[in-house]
Amino acid sequence: MRVVYLADNLFDAHLVKHALEEAAIPAFVFGESLLGGMGELPLFGVLRVCVPDPAFPEAEGIVQALGLESRDDGPILEGDDEGVGILPA
Repeated sequence: MRVVYLADNLFDAHLVKHALEEAAIPAFVFGESLLGGMGELPLFGVLRVCVPDPAFPEAEGIVQALGLESRDDGPILEGDDEGVGILPA
């Protein structure tokens, strides 16, 4: 299984899932059951739409055609802040 789309919300995750299924590509939404665990706080990076490995290239094209590309500004990880705030001499 490969992640073809990281969703910001449940609506986008299911939109992608249904578009993939319309193209006869089996798709699965993972992380859906975790959304209620944080209560009112937003929980990012949890919803993932996955497809079987052989279907990934075709699925990637379908997701791009939807215009819902995953955001690249995910969580800040350790080491990501190196060089932040340093001005050139």
